[in-house]
Amino acid sequence: MGNTSPLSKAFSQWKLWGGILLGVSVSLFMLFNALSKEQYYSTPGEGKYSWVDKNNDGKVQLDDATEFIKVQTGDYSKNTVSNVVQKINWGPSTLFWMGLAMIFVIGRDLFYIIRIRLLTHNSLSWKQGFRVIMLWEFASALSPGVVGGAAVAMFILNREKIALGRATAIVVITALFDNLFYVIMIPFIFLFIDQQDLFPSSYEGSYTVQTVFWIGFIVIFSVCLFLFCAIFIYPKLAAIALNGLFSLPVLRRWKNRAIETGNDIVIASKELKGEPYSLWFKVFLATFGSWISRYLVINAILQAFVGFGFKEHILILGKQLILWLFMLISPTPGGSGVAEYAFGELLSTMSVSALLLAAMAFVWRAFSYFPYLFIGSIMLPQWLKSSSRRK
Repeated sequence: MGNTSPLSKAFSQWKLWGGILLGVSVSLFMLFNALSKEQYYSTPGEGKYSWVDKNNDGKVQLDDATEFIKVQTGDYSKNTVSNVVQKINWGPSTLFWMGLAMIFVIGRDLFYIIRIRLLTHNSLSWKQGFRVIMLWEFASALSPGVVGGAAVAMFILNREKIALGRATAIVVITALFDNLFYVIMIPFIFLFIDQQDLFPSSYEGSYTVQTVFWIGFIVIFSVCLFLFCAIFIYPKLAAIALNGLFSLPVLRRWKNRAIETGNDIVIASKELKGEPYSLWFKVFLATFGSWISRYLVINAILQAFVGFGFKEHILILGKQLILWLFMLISPTPGGSGVAEYAFGELLSTMSVSALLLAAMAFVWRAFSYFPYLFIGSIMLPQWLKSSSRRK
């Protein structure tokens, strides 16, 4: 592959740094906005603020600074994120759960590495698997949620000496199993949680979120069905779809390569259909382990600061399925902005201070988003040079 390869174009300098700058900027803006919030709480006769009903609704809006004025002696005190963080007991329990959150971050990628090695019949070493997954996550962090890193993952695999047709089939299989996990988990979660508990409490907000959620679920289910058919039942469907997609004027220059890839998928599909059921079981277990680890990062962070019971943790897992869907349809790199906003909105019913939620959103993104930008930006240049020499 030369400088005009899809991989080189996907990781061109302006796209690379533009994506990093946009993703980090949006995330930091949302996090700064959340961390700079103020919230008031009742301290009768001991505070320095008094409530003024400016909008004449008779309700005390504790997060609306315009409804409070500073006085000598009042009934309310002001809280900031820094105040909340200072009050946290940074004891062994908090450090344990924060450490466990980091273990879940590692587990998420470890299961991904295991899955990619299974699908390549261990032709990738552990080092190569780590490289592929880190660059894949890096591409996902730079891409809008709706695009993800799959668009360049096949070329990353191809640079690691995996035939392009099989690499494409592997990416399709991973997408199938990722979607299958989601399709299975939604009905499972509803066995334990009432639907009204999963969505925002206000009627209008709840109705909007539910509508978007169920439309998204239907789309994901349809994609899952299409991918299953393309790999296991009618592989020529994928070839026809690729041929149609790359007939578009903007993509026509790569049509010949797309036709070759479609033919390779047909060949790879024959290989995959011959795989034993035990392989697919292991791949699903690895997928399940990776996604559960991804979700448990938030559970562990919440447990580090707020004690929850088993039922509350199941509810948090359910809310994360909704959170993931909104990150998936985000137009910003890595779901930046949408992720931080949805985190606070969906978990606002968990009896946790909005200020503490803002602090935990920062910790979550520091664990699950920023490291991939840092690792990928360091690893990518050297990998492109070394893999180019191996071609």
